[in-house]
Amino acid sequence: MPDAFTYLDHNATSPLRPAAFDAVVEALRAGGNPSSVHRVGRTARARVDSARRQVAALIGARPSEVVFTSGGTEANNSALAGAGRRRMLVSAVEHDSVLKAATGMEILSVQGNGIVDLGVLEKSLAASDEPALVSVMFANNETGVLQPIADVVRVAHAAGALVHCDAVQGAGKVSVDFSGLGVDYLSLSAHKFGGPAGIGALVVRGGAPFVPDRLGGGQESNRRAGTENVAGIAGFGIAATEARSGLATTEWRDHLEAALLEIAPTAQVYGAGADRLPNTTCISMPGVRAETQVMALDLAGICVSAGAACSSGKVTRSAVLLAMGVEPAEAETALRISFGWNTCFDDIERLIAAWRDLYTRVGYSDIGHAQAA
Repeated sequence: MPDAFTYLDHNATSPLRPAAFDAVVEALRAGGNPSSVHRVGRTARARVDSARRQVAALIGARPSEVVFTSGGTEANNSALAGAGRRRMLVSAVEHDSVLKAATGMEILSVQGNGIVDLGVLEKSLAASDEPALVSVMFANNETGVLQPIADVVRVAHAAGALVHCDAVQGAGKVSVDFSGLGVDYLSLSAHKFGGPAGIGALVVRGGAPFVPDRLGGGQESNRRAGTENVAGIAGFGIAATEARSGLATTEWRDHLEAALLEIAPTAQVYGAGADRLPNTTCISMPGVRAETQVMALDLAGICVSAGAACSSGKVTRSAVLLAMGVEPAEAETALRISFGWNTCFDDIERLIAAWRDLYTRVGYSDIGHAQAA
C-alpha cells in the first residue's frame, strides 16, 4: 500500500480548504446563537450575514435570495416542495435528490451527449395547461456535461413554468450567474468546492413562490426554521470567496483523456461532444468493471469513483449513462475522475500510469483473449 494517496474524486467531495477550516474553528470557538441580541449573538449574526454575501457573490445573486440549508439534497428537496407546483418535469440525468424528491414526475429525455432535449421539453409543457416546475441541473455530477440552462428557462417561462437548477456540481468550478440564467431556484453545496460538508443553500429568486418545509422560529427570513449552523456557514462563505476564480483545468482534463485513449483506443469518454466541466472525465475501460478499477486504483494509492458517490458506498450501474443510450455492459466499465482546488499535474500523471498498468494487466489481456477465441 502506498504511503501517500492521490485524490481525484472531488465531485464526491472536495477536501476542506485551509482558510475555510480556520473559519469553522474560529466560529466554533466563539459560539453564539445568531438570534440572540447580546454581543455574542450579534457576532454570530455578523458571521452569517458576511457568509451570505460571499455565497451570493459566487453565483451573482442578492444576499436576500440565499437560504442556508444542510446541503444540496435539502436544497433540491426544498425547491421541489416549496415551489407549490404539483406538475414537475425533470431531466433523466438529474441527481437522485431531485428524482426521488416527489412522485409522479415527468421525465425529460436527453440526447446521446447527455444534453436535455429542448424539443421534448417544449412539447411536454404544451401537453397540459397545469402550471409546472421544470428541474434541470447545471452540470452533471458523473459526466460533467453542462446543460443549456438559459434555453431551458426561455422555453419554460414561455409556458408559464418555474425553473429549478441544481448547480451543486457547477458552482466553484465554472461561472454560475443566477441572475443571468433567469432561474427561479438554484441549489448549492459547500463541500463540492472546498467548504465543509453539511451546509448548502437554496437561492430563491425574489418574487418566486416558496413555501418552507418546516416551521419553528423565523430564521432565514422565515424560509427555514432552526438555529443556523454558524460554523458551517462561515466556512461556506470563505470557500465561496476562494472558489470565485473557478478551476482552470481544461488542459489537464484534455491531456488526461488523450493519454487514456492512446492506451485504450476503444475506450469511450462520455459527453465528449458537449460542453463539460473542466475538472471531470467519465471514461470506460474496455473489459474491466468499474468496481475492479476503483479497488485496483485504490491499492495503487489513487482515489476515484464509479459514477455518483451518494449510494451508501455501493457501486451500481449508472442511470445517467443508461439515459444517454450507453449499453448496460459498457456502462458498468465507466470510471469518473474529477479534479479540485488542490489537484496538481503530477496527480494526473500518476493516474495515467496506474490506469495503463491496470489496463495492460486486466483489460487488454481479457479483450485479447476474447478476440482470439
